[in-house]
Parts: sequence; structure tokens; C-alpha cells
Amino acid sequence: MNLRQRPLPTRGGGANAPPQQRPPPPLLSEPFNIIPIHSVLSDHPSLRYPEVRAASAALRCAGDLRKPPFVPWHDGMDLLDWLGLFFGFQPDSVRNQREHLVLHLANAQMRLHPPPAAPDRLDPGILRRFRTKLLKNYESWCSYLWKRSQVRLPKRHNPELQRRELLYVSLYLLVWGEAANLRFAPECLCYIYHHMTMELNYILDDHMDENTGQLFVPSTCKEFGFLNDVVTPVYVTIKNEVSRSRNGTAPHSAWRNYDDINEYFWSRRCFRKIKWPFDLSANFFSADRERRVGKTGFVEQRTFWNVFRSFDRLWVLLILYFQAAAIVAWAGRSYPWEALGDRDVQVELLTVFITWSGLRFVQSILDAGTQYSLVTRETKLLGIRMVLKSMVAMTWGVVFGVFYARIWSQKNSDGFWSDEAYQRIYMFLKAAGVFVIPETLALILFILPWIRNLIEETDWPVFYYIMWWFHTRAFVGRGVREGLIDNVKYSLFWIVVLASKFIFSYFLQIRPLVGPTRALLNLRNVTYQWHEFFASANRVAVVMLWAPVVLIYLVDLQIWYTVVSSVVGSIIGLFSHIGEIRNINQLRLRFQFFASALQFNLMPEDQVPTSKKTLVHKLRDAIQRFKLRYGLGQPYKKMESSQVEATRFALIWNEMIATFREEDLISDHELELLELPPNCWDIKVIRWPCALLCNELLLALDEAVDMADASDRYVWNHICKNEYRRCAVVEAYDSVKYLLLEIIKYDSEEHSIASRIFAGVDSNVQYEKFTATYNTLVLPKIHAQLISLIKLLLQPEKKIDKVVDVLQALYELAVRELPREKKSVAMLKQEGLWPIDEDNGARLLFENAVNLPDAGDAFFNRQLRRLLTILNSRDSMHNIPRNVEARRRIAFFSNSLFMNMPRAPHVEQMMAFSVLTPYYDEEVLFGKEALRKQNEDGVSILFYLQKIYEDEWNNFMERMRREGMKDDSEIWKSKSRDLRHWASYRGQTLSRTVRGMMYYYRALKMLSFLDYASEMDIRQGSQDIYGQISQSNGNMQGLGNGPNPQNLARAGSSISLLFKGDEFGTAFMKYTYVVACQMYGVHKAKRDDRAEEISNMMKNNEALRVAYVDEVHKGREEVDYYSVLVKYDQRSKSEVEIYRVKLPGPLKLGEGKPENQNHAIIFTRGDAVQTIDMNQDNYFEEALKMRNLLEEFKINRGIRKPSILGVRENIFTGSVSSLAWFMSAQEMSFVTLGQRVLANPLKVRMHYGHPDVFDRFWFLTRGGISKASRVINISEDIYAGFNCTLRGGNVSHHEYIQVGKGRDVGLNQISMFEAKVASGNGEQVLSRDIYRLGHRLDFFRMLSVFYTTVGYYYNNMIVIVMVYSFLWGRLYLSLSGVEGYAKNANDNEALGAILNQQFAIQIGIFTALPMIMENSLERGFLPAIWDFITMQFQLASFFYTFSMGTRSHFFGRTILHGGAKYRATGRGFVVEHKSFAENYRLYARSHFVKAIELGIILIVYASTSPIGENTFVYIIMTISSWFLVVSWIMAPFIFNPSGFDWLKTVYDFDDFIKWIWYKGILVKADQSWETWWYEEQDHLRTTGLWGKLLEIILDLRYFFFQYGIVYHLNIAGNSKSIGVYLLSWIYLIVVVGIYIVIAYARDKYAAKEHIYYRLVQFLVIVLTVLVIVLLLHFTRVTVIDFIKSLLAFVPTGWGMLMIAQVLRPFLQSSLVWDTVVSLARLYDMMFGLIVMAPLAFLSWMPGFQEMQTRILFNEAFSRGLQISRILTGKKSNVDIDND
Repeated sequence: MNLRQRPLPTRGGGANAPPQQRPPPPLLSEPFNIIPIHSVLSDHPSLRYPEVRAASAALRCAGDLRKPPFVPWHDGMDLLDWLGLFFGFQPDSVRNQREHLVLHLANAQMRLHPPPAAPDRLDPGILRRFRTKLLKNYESWCSYLWKRSQVRLPKRHNPELQRRELLYVSLYLLVWGEAANLRFAPECLCYIYHHMTMELNYILDDHMDENTGQLFVPSTCKEFGFLNDVVTPVYVTIKNEVSRSRNGTAPHSAWRNYDDINEYFWSRRCFRKIKWPFDLSANFFSADRERRVGKTGFVEQRTFWNVFRSFDRLWVLLILYFQAAAIVAWAGRSYPWEALGDRDVQVELLTVFITWSGLRFVQSILDAGTQYSLVTRETKLLGIRMVLKSMVAMTWGVVFGVFYARIWSQKNSDGFWSDEAYQRIYMFLKAAGVFVIPETLALILFILPWIRNLIEETDWPVFYYIMWWFHTRAFVGRGVREGLIDNVKYSLFWIVVLASKFIFSYFLQIRPLVGPTRALLNLRNVTYQWHEFFASANRVAVVMLWAPVVLIYLVDLQIWYTVVSSVVGSIIGLFSHIGEIRNINQLRLRFQFFASALQFNLMPEDQVPTSKKTLVHKLRDAIQRFKLRYGLGQPYKKMESSQVEATRFALIWNEMIATFREEDLISDHELELLELPPNCWDIKVIRWPCALLCNELLLALDEAVDMADASDRYVWNHICKNEYRRCAVVEAYDSVKYLLLEIIKYDSEEHSIASRIFAGVDSNVQYEKFTATYNTLVLPKIHAQLISLIKLLLQPEKKIDKVVDVLQALYELAVRELPREKKSVAMLKQEGLWPIDEDNGARLLFENAVNLPDAGDAFFNRQLRRLLTILNSRDSMHNIPRNVEARRRIAFFSNSLFMNMPRAPHVEQMMAFSVLTPYYDEEVLFGKEALRKQNEDGVSILFYLQKIYEDEWNNFMERMRREGMKDDSEIWKSKSRDLRHWASYRGQTLSRTVRGMMYYYRALKMLSFLDYASEMDIRQGSQDIYGQISQSNGNMQGLGNGPNPQNLARAGSSISLLFKGDEFGTAFMKYTYVVACQMYGVHKAKRDDRAEEISNMMKNNEALRVAYVDEVHKGREEVDYYSVLVKYDQRSKSEVEIYRVKLPGPLKLGEGKPENQNHAIIFTRGDAVQTIDMNQDNYFEEALKMRNLLEEFKINRGIRKPSILGVRENIFTGSVSSLAWFMSAQEMSFVTLGQRVLANPLKVRMHYGHPDVFDRFWFLTRGGISKASRVINISEDIYAGFNCTLRGGNVSHHEYIQVGKGRDVGLNQISMFEAKVASGNGEQVLSRDIYRLGHRLDFFRMLSVFYTTVGYYYNNMIVIVMVYSFLWGRLYLSLSGVEGYAKNANDNEALGAILNQQFAIQIGIFTALPMIMENSLERGFLPAIWDFITMQFQLASFFYTFSMGTRSHFFGRTILHGGAKYRATGRGFVVEHKSFAENYRLYARSHFVKAIELGIILIVYASTSPIGENTFVYIIMTISSWFLVVSWIMAPFIFNPSGFDWLKTVYDFDDFIKWIWYKGILVKADQSWETWWYEEQDHLRTTGLWGKLLEIILDLRYFFFQYGIVYHLNIAGNSKSIGVYLLSWIYLIVVVGIYIVIAYARDKYAAKEHIYYRLVQFLVIVLTVLVIVLLLHFTRVTVIDFIKSLLAFVPTGWGMLMIAQVLRPFLQSSLVWDTVVSLARLYDMMFGLIVMAPLAFLSWMPGFQEMQTRILFNEAFSRGLQISRILTGKKSNVDIDND
């Protein structure tokens, strides 16, 4: 019962009140958004709440304030109007923020416990708490800058206090609401608000203006004053900086992004320089290159050193341990502790301090080298600190070096460890003690985190001077340490990880290489097989030997993290009760407790008088939850005794099942089997769904027959062991009793006889004499007759005579056979069981006594069908529902109710929230033509969906027939819109997302009704629903014994029949859905279909709002931009504009998506906002738990309450193909187990993707829900998490609620997505956010951040580099001849086998471990193992290895050269074949060329290595490398539909050759090779000098092939002279010369004088053949030499091409460039043919196409699909006609 007093009319008139489907339309002329605040007396549901009236009234207390000048003042104006007029805010912005504020204050007051005594007055505590939260960042900013806050409030009991607080809060909201792009700079808003609040104080205090001598008036007091004078100057500054970025291609250091603009206001100089009103001549606003302000706070430099610089503590640890472990291992003892006992080893370990000081010096140099541009006249101290740090680090290095040398000099002179030597050791240790003082202090503050937080959050100057040496003072990153308990948890986690890694590294990586290293260094008299430049070449071999081991040492911490996090995540999931109900069978066992669990979690309890729960209350909840979870007690007995609770549960459950039917996940028959019918027919037990009762009655009947001679108690106890069996027996008996007494005329003798028979049965059951009185062997006969009777009753045409026959048979059985004691007619007459009138013997009993119900009585027929199912079902019904998705959703929802979640408040008292979805121009709703259009294989989207979702298609067609479709062909006519919706709801469309998010609104309306509905409302309402069904479908006839489709009401119309009107108002106040359709205005102007579909969605969803940017062209080039919010008005039946807020200019200055979110966020409402992307979905049953989730904001997670609530995702695209399954499995393990561990215990969960719920007011004052700077913030989402962590927020993760999410399903889509994410991570490496996280978090959280963000991608890249270093190292050892000597020297063929361990780790089971662990948790261990094995058979390892190459390529290239960009993946259905040319364009540089390079290395190594002679050893050493090569070349074709179709391969070859040779002007990359080739070099045009140098250095490796191989040619004659290598260039020059001659001849003669061209070709061929013959005859050259030469000179030519591309600015204008382009075309054609060769072979081989189809679509095959028909396009005629 609600404790707040409300006017009586708000609740309607009880159960008999007329139903309302929509709130009454307000009689208003001015459009409004949610509540018509301008007309508080209008008849709108929301205005019935006294809290709304209270908030609105509080704002209207502006009567005695000084009136604004120049404009008339009206009595209806309020405080926001007053502020708007004084400060020049736009009227629509004022209206928007008025509703915003009123809604928030009203919602907050609704949540008060206990409710205020006067609900019509605004509670001061509500306003105080809101003001504190909203202005907390501003107050913190003032404190940070040592400025006094301008928020000046009178004493607590001053009557002016409330108005002042309202003014300060309203002013901030108005500033924020009109700030446009400035919202990304929260401290800039603080600066603006600071001065505007100061001006507000001047106005309130009647301050006199010194310049005019009159009362103070703000300079913005004019129309658009705030926009033009405050927002626009800063906006123009940002816009000018963005133009300097050259569309994101300029270096980040050359222009200021949003963060630089914002961080300018972290210094007190902003007050001196910018002033107020803004001094537009200040350098801050200047666009002049000489005067403009440069980077602020941080400079993003493009270098790999950022990984070391941001996470230097990690690399220091790894390097120092490696050094220490190598020293200990070199001692050659069996165990490390034995070596540590040696004094020499102990002293050698002191060298780690020299290395440590050297690393500090490197860090200081990097800081100076990357951040030097921050040093200006105003920041001289920063430059001084940079120099001092370098000098101090260098000094420490010198000190340690001198002290260390003195130790050994003393020891060497004495010959032993003398006392003097020990004194020098002590001196070294004392210096080391001083050196580690900073680390010691950091350790103490880590153990006492609250002290560290206090120091950082206290803005005392003394603390600033103390901390000055360690890091630059920044507004963010202060007070980010966690509590002691969390510290202990994540510290233990990382101690286990580090201990495992270090033990493994020492014993299996470092120590095993000591022996081979000694052997190499001890090799003497090695005869090298080439010209050796270095005298100590063995040391080069040692470097080659150690390089891969060092690399795997640096990255394998990622693997240990994966292993430990998988185990920890599984344990946490286990204790969180995830996966306890994995399927319908397990739900069946616990369904008896399910109703109570739902009641406990989803229905609000009686409110306690205090806002916080007491310990006793929490303990009681925990005990109750424990009972529910483990089945202690019998909750269902309580449910039986309280029919209201059972009916409430039934209403929720049935609504959930109805949504399944709406979504076509279940059929009409399954709907009846799953629903919980109302309690009727005098049934004494809960009427469980038929799917649970299934065949229980037959089993009970068998038991009764088997135990015919047992006692009643024994039989009944045996039956009651199964609750469903007990309920089935009781319900069947009660139903039969009611049915027979219902169809027999009440006043007839037969009715009296039947009543007495049942009375006798009831009496014998009551006194436990049933088995003694009756023969249970007769029960099967009665059972059979009852089934016959019900079947007769369900027939459309009732046959009375047959009904009479069955009743007569039942009577005979009941009277003659059932009783054990046979009675005479006289005795039966005496007991009233025989007709008294003997003359009636001429007629049949019951002949005139049957009164059958009307054939159209839908309610009666529904009960009959249920009774028939209970009586007749022999099926266990374990497969109900049949749809896999329906089963998964039911299992997850039921399991979640047994997990820990906060109790739900009443809907009126829940936190209000919004959902925000950014939309650009993606698909809204599939059009008819899009569904019909066939691809090259003859497959349309609709046909594809029909086969993928075959059961759902059948359900859809059944629903259409029920809704009036007579013929299937009508589906394209009268039902075409339903068809389009059905298809769109299975794609990744906006309509699917909107439908899912509107479930929140629907759920809130239902929950609001249930919160306050009386017992009579619920009981009677449940019957009324069925009554409405009967009334609406009474004239329709059913067929057969199955469910009558025409007697089923339209799903979803059930509980809404009971609403009384208030539910709409409550739901409106608690929920708003805003879709940011940025291009909606443009689409409307173009009459685009998408605009029409969006308009239709607004029409059908009253809580949906659309925000868009409107462009108004005023003159030739003058354009005004507006943020516009629109809705569909039910009263006027048209789209109406609610708000129009002018913008300072074009919306998009940064990345598009965050800018789109930012412009629309001003129209969101509530305490929380959920960010939902365009590829997401929601479920009705999950929407029921939203108010539980929002309660998490009130619960401390550690030492803070959450700022972001992480929500679990369900990837719904996994069933489309095996590739989609691999992607969804990988994604699922991350969004579940991965994020579970990140949140607890690691405390570093960020914001990934878009189902998370933000504390809205926390974020709107701190920069918003994403960052938008060009390129650097391309992965905009995760920066919200970074920003949250750095600003002292907290992110939690909750798995009792889920949101659907779609993923890319084709390899090309997936690769583009991986490229986008990898590029985004590459940009993150450069960002200030990552740098600050790496330095401001404690050591263990820093590790967590690194290995779960950029470290994952960095380590991916290093793994690939490691493969290169391993193979190049082996090639060096082989070509130089060292390998043979090393093999002979220590006779150890395992010299290289040790180096191969990284591949077993990388491609082994550890990468799949998170998937296996999470699958085991949620589905069981054996299914998880089976899934893993199935994935391997479907070549999942090829996919994951290929993806690893994609990530490493784009991550590395982005850090080195830039070029990150948003890549639209399409998110469509991938059923069409991708051409070879398209795959080549996409993967040539990232995979194919690299795979060919590695393949050449492996071939050369096999031909030159002594190990190659031993095939087994060669295979063991190189098998994983060959696997990498094959994966990178073949994966795009393995996972390409019809990838091995011979005809398509032939067509692809022709298309590829045409593309290679096509020459055109201004053509696209997919038409011309040359255009594509130039586009592939774009990153080299924008990269810096260091990027170009590094690229050239990397390209030099290609020349090594030639140098190494030429000495192995027979023509070299075993010569080791350098001349051999130099002469080999003649071959290359000749080849290039020949190509140039032929190319010149082609260009000059091929067109007009063709004969000359052929002559030149002939001469070239003759000369070439002649030279080859002469070489073969007069030299030692062999045919093998020519093959080896190809392997030598092809890489050299490619290396030259790569270098030429880097030097393009110098070469493009020269004659050489045409040759470069021609050679590049030749190389790409050659690479294409190399890649196509295995593809063509497999296409030619029979059976591979079928095998590939089976692999790609195996999941579909397992569900009985016909993918082979899809791929061949052989559409059968059984499908609907598309014509």
C-alpha cells in the first residue's frame, strides 16, 4: 500500500472501471514532451501526482525577484524563465530544462521514505541532495584551483534558501543544456558556470554596475545571448583546431582536441587570459599559428615507446626479473636457491639497480622527448623537472656503476670476499636503500589506500609541492585508490599470476637456453657459408637464439592472466549462482519455487520506514533467498493459500509467454501449454503449465493401479513425492467434477446422482478409505471414457446422443464396477444413486439432462483443451517450447530470479531512467523489394530467414492465419507490413532495437498496475481477461481437439485490459526512449523511406522520442543548425515538434557517434541513462528486472557507489553460421566471464559497447557518456570507462539481467570490425587516458588495465613478431652454417625445439580456456567440451589465428603510422559469395603478403638447414608456423560461401585479372588496382619521419634472402667473397632492365605498330634463352640455382618496392615512379596467383565444396536447415510465392 496520500480519483473505480488503452489526450495547444508543466490543471495522468505539482509550484516563486529589463514579465513565468531572460537562454532550451528539473525533483520526492507530511510541497532535502550531486564537480574544480565557489547559500532555515538552490541548479542545467559541443569539456562548463553564478549573485544582491552606475545586467541579456557570446566563441575555437587536423590525418601534436580545450581550464591562468566576458583577443581563441595556444596537459605522440612510457612499472618488473633470473640460471646450479647462496651471484644481482636506474633515465628521456612542447613561459617548472629527472636518473646510474666496479676491484685485488669488499657491498646497499625510497612510500600508501586518497583529494598547496616531483598535477586521477578489502583481493589475484609466470619463465624459458648459449659461445673455428662481416658472429647467433624467448617472456603474462582469470571468473560465477538452471528440465524441478522467487524479487515488499535497510532486514532477505534457492520449506503451499500471489505470478508469467508468441518464438499450441490459466472450476491447487504437468496424470494412474491393494495414505504419499503429479491428480479430479456437474442440468435427477457420486468419493478420500472402497483397477476405463467425452465436447458440432452414451458408460463404471462392494438396485436407490422412477427405464439416463455450453464459449473450450492435455498427454514435453531461443530465455530468466539482486521498489518509487540510441542511416525496416531481391545464387533475404528460422516462420504464418489471412499469397499484400516486421526483427535493424527497448515501457505499465491493484482487481481481472477473450472471439469456431487458433486472443492484449489510466502516467514519468536520428531531417526532406518508418515507429510507440539535427538554409551559404526533438501526438494524429534548440554550428566536429549522442542527451530524463546501440535487442522478461538493477546505484561496491552498471549481453547472431558461432562464443566469454573478473576482483571494468547503465547526473557534469576527439577517440565507448575511473567513479557488473546484441556474421565484416577495434586500441596507446591510468592507479590495477585493454592487442602483435623472429633466427642459423656446427657441438636436436613452445601456448587450449570455462558454467562441462571439439572440426583455429593476424596488423600500423578510421561493417546477412578480388583487396597487405614471406622462409630453411634432413624434427619445429601460413592464406576462402565452387573460382580469376589491368581515371578501388594500391599507401603519406625510418628499417629484411641464398648457389663455387653478393645484383638489374624494355615497347608499339612490339619480345626471349644455355654450359649453374634465385630475388624486389613507397614524395615526379607502379602491379598479380593456386586446386578436387558448405553452415544443418539449397539457389515451390 502506498503511504503517500493521493486524491481518490487517481485509481479509477475498481475492477469494473472501463479499460483505457492509452492516456487521455490532453486538451492543450502547446506541444509537450512528457508532462504538460505549462498547464498543471490539464487532465494528464502524470499531473495527478502531488510531487509534480510541488516541484512545479516551487519554480513559480519568482514574484519578488528583480524583473529582467527589455522584456515584459508575465505572471505565469517561473525561475527558469527569469534566468532565461536575464542570461539570454533560448526559450525552448528553458522549456526543456524546466521539464527536466520538475521530473527529476518529482521522481526524487516520490522515493522518499517516509513520505513527507505535505506531499504538495517540495522537500528541502531532495533539492539539497540534488544540488550537491549536480554541482559536486564544480565545487571540486573550485577547490582544485583554490578558488572560492560562487554557490553561496543562506542559513539552513532561511526562507530564501530553497529559491537560491533552485536558481543555482537551474542555471547549471540551462548552461549544460545549451552548451552543445562544449559538453565534452566539463571544466570549461565549470568556468562558464562560475562566472554566470557570480553574475547571478550580483543580480540577487542588487549589485551596481561600475561602468554604467545602474543595477547589474549580464552582457548576455539578449536574444541568443548565451549561445552567441559564450558558446560560439569556444565552439569556433574547437572548429578551427579540428580544421588543423586535416580530417584527422595531421599528427595529434599539431592541433588541440576536446581534452586539450578542457584541460586549459585546469589552470588558474584561464582566469587571467580568457577573463569574463570572454576576451576574444586572447591567445586561447586565436587561430593564428604564432599566437594560438598549443597542446595542454598532454601531447599524443605516435610511437611504440608509449607502451613503455605509460606502463613503465610493468616493464621495469619484467626486465629486472629477467636479468636476475638470467644471472641465477647462468650459475648453472640445479635450483635457484642453490645459486643464491653463492656470494658472487649475490653481488652480480646488484646489477639490477644499474639497470633500474637506466630504465628511469629512459623514462625521463621519453617524457622529455614526447612532452617537450608543453613547456612554455608559463610552464617553466615542467621543463625544469624534465631536466632534473634525467640528470638524477643518470647520476644514479653512474653512482651504482662506480660502487659496483669498486666491489669487484676490491674482491679481485684481495682474491676473496674480504671485509673491505663487504663494506663496499654495504655501501652499495645503502645507496640502493635511498634509491628505493619512492617505491617504499608507494608501497606504504598502497597498503593504506585511504591515506593516499586523502592526500590526493585534499587540495592543500603543501601536498601539491610534495607530489610535484612524481607527476604533473592534474584534475583527474586523484583519489582513485580502492578500499583495503578490494586491494587484498586483486593483489592476491596478481600475486598468483606473477608467481606462476616467473616460475614458468625461469624453469622452462630461461634456464633451458643456458646450455645452448654456452655451446654457441664456445664454438671455435666455425666456417661460415657466407661473407661474415662480424668477427664475433656467434654472438649474433646467440641473439637470434634468445630473441623469440625474450619476446615470449614479455608476453606470456597475458596467457597466465587468461588462465587465472578463467578459473577465478568461473568460481565467482559459481558463487553467483550462474547456470544453475541451464535448461527447461532443470527449471521444471524448481518451478515450484519459481513463483515465490518471482514474487520475492519482482514484487515490492511493504516499505520499511527508513531509507536504508537494517541489518535484521538484510538478514531476513538473505535467509528467504537461501530458502528459495535450495528449496527449503514448500513455498507452493503458501501460494495455494494466497491465491492473490498465485494470480499475480500468473499474470506476469502469461504476459511473458504472450511476448514469446508475439515474437513468433512459440506457436499457439505451445502458448496454451506454457500459460498459467486463472484459478477457476473450483480447482484447489495451482494450475501449473501443462508443459510441466505433461504425463504426470498417467503416471499417477499407473501407480494407483499397481498399488490397488495399498492404503490410501501410502498411495497418496507416493503420488505426492512429485508435486506436479499431485497437482495434476487434484486438478483433473476437480475439473472433471466441475465439468460433469456443469453439463448435466442442475435441477435434474441425473445431476443429483452425479453430485452424490462425487460426494461419496470426496468423503472416502477425506477419511482415507478410497482404496478400501473403490477398485482402482477400474480407473483406466473411466479415464478412457473421460477422454472420449472431452473430445466430443470440443467438436464444433455437438453430438448429444454420443455425449449421452459416454455419460451412461461413465455412470455404469462409477456405480457398477468402481465400488469394491457390489450393490443391488434397491441399495443404490436408497443411496440416491439410481433413478427413483422405474418407468424412466425406457429412456437412457442423461438423455434429457445434458446442457452443453455454447460452441463459441472460448473460455470453456480453453479449459477443456487443458483438461484433455492433462488426461491424455503421454509425452514428457521436455521439448516445450521447441524454439532454442525461447528455451534459453526462459532458463536464463528463471535462473536469474535465484541470483542475488536488490529487491524491487514500487514503480512510483523506482529511479527514473532513459534509453539513448544513436542512429545514422542504417536499416530501419526491410522493404519488400529488399526481402525479395535475390543474390547471384538466387537466394533472397526472406528465403534465407525462412530456413534459418524455420520454426519461427511457421509460427508467424500461423499467427497471420489467426489474424484473418485466408491464403498464403496474401502475405505480400494485406500482410506485407507484418512480413517486413518479422524479417526486420531477425536482422540488426532499428525497428528491432526500438521494439526491444519499448518493452521497458510495457513492463513498467504492468508492474505499476500490479503494485497497487487490490486483491479484487487481480482476482477479478484475471477472469476478465478470459472474459474479454470469450467476448471478442465468441463467434469463431475451432476445429479438432488441438488449440483453436481463432479462439486465442491477440498476444499482448491481456493485462493491458485491466489498466485504469494511472499506469501510463507512472510509466511516462519513469521511462523515456530517445533515438538520436541525426539524419532524420535530411531523410524527411528527401522523402526517404527511413524517415517514414521512423515516423511510424513513433506513432506505434508513445514513449518514443526522436532527436535530430535540422539544417535551416537562410541565405546562399548561411545555415542554422538546430537540435530538434519530435514525437507523435495521439490527439492531432501527427508528428509534432517539442523542442528546437539552436546550435552554434555543424554538429560533427569530432567522431560522429559521440557527437550524435551528445546533441540528443539533453532530451533524456531520469537518474540513469542506458546506452543502447543500433545492433541491440531487449526482452520483456528482462525489462521486468530493470527497477531491481537501478537499485544497485544505492549500494556501495567497495568504498564507492557505482557510476556505471555493467549489464550482461547475449549474442543473438550465433546461430547464423559456424563463423558467427565462433565470433559469438569469443564475444560471450568476454562479456560474461571477462567482465565479471574485471569488475570483481580486479576493479578495472570499463565501458565496453552499449548495454551499460550510467549514473546520468554524475556523467553529464563530467564530460558525458563518451569522448569525441577525432581519431584518438575512435573507440569512443571505452573512454567513458576511462573517464569514470580517473574521476573517481566506480563500475560494477551484473549478470542477472541481459540485453541482446548482434555481431558481424561474415569474415569480411568481422575483419573490418576487428580492424576498427584494433586501430582504436592503437590510438588508445597514444592517449592521455591510458597514460594516466598507467601512472595514477596502483601497481596491480595498472596490470589489470594493461592486460585487458591495449596490452591484449600489443601482446597479440608481439606474438606475430615472435613468429617472425623465430623463423628469421632459424634462417640466419641455417644460411650462416652455425646451426650445423651447434648441432654437432652439443649433439642436441632440441636446440630449436625449446623455442617452439610459444606456438603451442598461443594456438593451444589456453586461447579457448575462457570459452570452455564459461560454457561449462552455463551449460555443463560435457556440452562445453563437445562444443569446443565441434568448433575445432569446423576449423575454428583457422578463424582465431586469422583474427590474430588482423588485430596485430592494424594495431601495429595505427601506432606506427596512424590511419585509424570508422569502418562500417554493414551488419547484414552474409549468404553471398565474396569475389577473390574483394578478398585480395581486403587481406593482401595484412595477411597474404606476410604469409607468403613466412612460407618462403620455411621453404628456404627446409632446403638449407641440417635439421631439414630429419623430417620429423623439421615438422615438430615448424608445424605451427605452417599452420599460421595456411590459416592466413586459406581462411578467407574457407569461410566464404561457395568458396570452393569451381565455376565461381574461374569467374573470380577473370575478375581479378581485369581488376589488376584496369586503368582508368577517378575510379574506385574496387574497379582499379592502381586506385587501391595508392589507397593502401595512405598511412605512409600521413606518418611522421620516425614512422618512415622504421618502415624502411623493417623493409631491409627482404634483402637478407638474397645475401644468404646466393652463397648457397652452385655458381658461387663455395666462394665467401663479398663480390659474390655484389655480382648477384647484376641478375636483378638485368631482370628489371628486361621488364623496362618490354614495358617501353608495349607503351610505344603495342597499340599501332604491333609487329615491332612482338619483335622486341622475340629478341628478349631469344637473348634470355641464349644466356641461360651459356650459363648452363660454361658455369656451374644448375636448374635448382634458378629456382633458388627466385626465392632470393623476388623478396629483394618487394623490399625495394616497399622502400620506394615510403620515398614516394621524392620519386613520384621522376621517371622511376612509372617503373615502380608497373613492378608493383606485377608483384600483386604474382601474389594473387600464389594465393589462388591452392584455392583453384581445392575447387577442382571433388567433394571439397560440399565439405566447406558443411563446415560453414554446420550449425544450421544440425537444426534441420537446407543450406545446400540456399547456396545453389534451388528454391522449391513449397515456399510462399514471391510474385
